[in-house]
Amino acid sequence: MNFQKGLNQWFGQGMQGRSDAAKHKLERGETVHEESGQQDGSSLLYQAALAIERTLWTVKLAQRPKSFWYPYSTFPNVAVIEKLSDMAGLHLLDLCRGAHGKVADIGAADGDLAFFLERQGLSVEVVDNEYTNFNGLEGVRILKEALNSSVAIRSVDLDSQFSLSAQKYDAVFFLGTLYHLKNPFFLLESLARITKYCFVSTRIAKQTADGQPLSQYPVAYLLGPQECNNDDTNFWIFSDHGLKRLIDRTGWNLLSYLTVGDTASSTPADPERDERAFCLLEKRPPSLNASPNPAPGRERLGKTTISWDTADGSIGKVYVSVNRGTEAFFAEGRRGSAPADWIESGSNYEFRLYNSDHTELLDKVIVTKAPR
Repeated sequence: MNFQKGLNQWFGQGMQGRSDAAKHKLERGETVHEESGQQDGSSLLYQAALAIERTLWTVKLAQRPKSFWYPYSTFPNVAVIEKLSDMAGLHLLDLCRGAHGKVADIGAADGDLAFFLERQGLSVEVVDNEYTNFNGLEGVRILKEALNSSVAIRSVDLDSQFSLSAQKYDAVFFLGTLYHLKNPFFLLESLARITKYCFVSTRIAKQTADGQPLSQYPVAYLLGPQECNNDDTNFWIFSDHGLKRLIDRTGWNLLSYLTVGDTASSTPADPERDERAFCLLEKRPPSLNASPNPAPGRERLGKTTISWDTADGSIGKVYVSVNRGTEAFFAEGRRGSAPADWIESGSNYEFRLYNSDHTELLDKVIVTKAPR
């Protein structure tokens, strides 16, 4: 089944009870990316998204002809990411309002989603590569000025060894971009260092074009330069298990997951057999553990093993303080373990896991020795 046809069919079945605005949008054949299960698409937030889409198109066409602008609608994704939030027991806007006070829209096209989120009271940054963006990010800049917006714009080559380490976000929206990247592992691991939540969507496949199964294996299919939509910026199409393995290996917990389109026989490149996966991810917290704890008390000095994992691939440093004294360096690495065979009775040993420059405490554990 064609991805867009499947969605249009679903929305045709679900037209009853929708607002006139939503009905008119669907009647115009505009794709709404929804779960293959139930989603009524009639939430207040989704209706607000449709209304802002009309406003933005009025502004766009007053500035440039339609051919200048990114041709695909972004706002239907609002219904999907709201559904993902609900599935995880979270509220979409609440998870965007955290300690860092801002969110990012990465791979933002004309910035439509970013401007919508700003209207919801959020501080938003657009992150995209001006050399691969549909109109070189000129569309985002035009809209920002026309709307008198405070959305920040960052041009970043996501295929380079980029760094956004100075930035921290409460949530990142990373929709429809992963399969356009040469190194999706690096990108997802990098995002785990700068945000707590991440919404991701990408194309996946259950089989090759000649019917060889992919879905049961944790693999990715590398597209030929013109194989998919005659677009040489399409690279990796993951299997379902491949995408979930990637998510796990790059430091994320998968909170909710749904697929749309051809969920039975999707392939990497056929436009009639297109399947998309949508995910809500939460950064896996760093961990520091001691085992056994308390250390056994049979000998004069007890022994325990300290294990740590920064979870996001960054270098961590472990220090130890005895009875709240001065810290001493113990070990370092992305993850690992090391013995501590000098634990004495009557003392507290606080092991602390820090980031690489020893400025942020990631986790800690107190070790004692059992009585003899």
